[in-house]
Formats: sequence, C-alpha cells, structure tokens
Amino acid sequence: MDIQAVAFSGHRPKKFPWKYDETSPDCVVLKEALRENLDKFIGQGIIHYLSGMAEGTDIWAAEAVLAARETHKKIKLLCILPCVAQADKWSDASRERYRAILNLADGVFYVNREYRRNCMLERDRFLVSHSTILFAVYNGERRGGTAATVRYARKMGREIFTLAPDTLSLTHETPQKDCIS
Repeated sequence: MDIQAVAFSGHRPKKFPWKYDETSPDCVVLKEALRENLDKFIGQGIIHYLSGMAEGTDIWAAEAVLAARETHKKIKLLCILPCVAQADKWSDASRERYRAILNLADGVFYVNREYRRNCMLERDRFLVSHSTILFAVYNGERRGGTAATVRYARKMGREIFTLAPDTLSLTHETPQKDCIS
C-alpha cells in the first residue's frame, strides 16, 4: 500500500466499566490517550484516518480526527460504514452525533447498502485492507469484533498499536515476515 493510513478499532460502550457515561474520569483519560496517539501519527506525516463509526471507540476516534483537523488541515477522516442502517437502532442523541460526524467527514463509504449477517465483519476487514496501521482500543479478550479485527490485521501484515483501556498501556506489533501483504 503506497498511502499510509490508520484504521481505528475498539470496543463499544457496553465493554467499558463506564458504559455510556463519557463524563467518567476513566473515559475522559482514555479519550485523551487516543488523541495523544493520534498526534503521534500526525507527527509522522500520516494524513488518512479510517473509522468504522460504531459507538464507542470508533466515534471517539472520528471526533479526535475532526478536532485535530482544525489545526492540521491536511488530515482526512474517512468513514467506512457496514450498511446504511448502522445507526438506526441507536438513541436519538447517538444518531445525531453520528450524522454530524458523517457530515464533516472527507469521505463516507458503505461496504454494503443493506444490513446482512456479516456486514460488520466485512467493514472491519475493509478497514484493515485499506490501512497500513491498525490502532485498537482492546482489552485482550479472544472473542468479539475488535479481537477478530486485530487477528485479521496480524494475518494481513499490518502494524498494530493496541491501547489497553484499563491500564492505558500501549503495545506495538510490527508485521511478521511470513504474513500476506
């Protein structure tokens, strides 16, 4: 891949101790760590950022990119959506937040028009396939969308940064030589 891009992945609110309470000090600190790591990528000259726009980590990452774009005009937010109906069952406030981000994004791409059984997995694989780096807010569990995305990024030979939501420790994995590119 010639263009460097960072794709974000991570847990939805129900996986965090604070659930949907973004005023929780732990949530505030996690979002600040996300912004600090975004600043490092921007400092490396990376301008393309991909968000799957799920509630929680994906939305926070998208908002961080939009905030950073105010001072770094060249960076681009690309929203990669699993289907048109992704946010249909969310609360009114969450849908408004989602739409506001989509309106400010530099690009919106639908992996599928209609919802289907594997559309979230297809979205996650698209994110990895169209990025050089995966940044995951990930608690290490073996099941779930974030776990599958991290595994797929390893298989595809992507560079992976993992931020543990409980300790805020950051791990970095470089691609293995025997991975598919």
